[in-house]
Amino acid sequence: MRHVFPCGTRALDFVGTLQARRGPVPLERLGSPGLLDAWFVQAGLLDEEPGCGAADLSAALALREAVHALVRARLDGRALPAAAVVAVNRRAATVPVQAVLRSGGVDRHGTAAQALADLARESVEIVAGEHAALLRECGHPDCTQIYLDRSRGRRRQWCSMLSCGNRVKAAAMRARRR
Repeated sequence: MRHVFPCGTRALDFVGTLQARRGPVPLERLGSPGLLDAWFVQAGLLDEEPGCGAADLSAALALREAVHALVRARLDGRALPAAAVVAVNRRAATVPVQAVLRSGGVDRHGTAAQALADLARESVEIVAGEHAALLRECGHPDCTQIYLDRSRGRRRQWCSMLSCGNRVKAAAMRARRR
């Protein structure tokens, strides 16, 4: 499976692996340990699949939901949920991915737990840092992706112009033609 990364940060793309959260049947993009392995590599967190197991998948889904709770609270202007803060902080305090400088670039090696630690650290920086003011939710009615709006005028409306933005604009054009 090819994963998508429209949100501007790996942490928010990770949250977006559960798509259509408000729909009757959300779409789970991390439905197996193998899909989690692939996500880590495609996201650039690790160079090689770490060989995730069921426990790694369970930990990843728990972290994803904790990060989503924090980001959602920031978007809604609410206090951060204490349980989510504890879960993300606990994960962020663990050993990160090992990055080794090589003549051809950087090698990133580690376990699933280490990749999750990196995602937790990035989440802390987003939620507690200056980027929190840039958090937006996609304007497409069926999309629940949360992204950082780094556009010049801070008027970006969609997680990705290639997907959601294109669908909304095409639907508006069809409606005008009728």
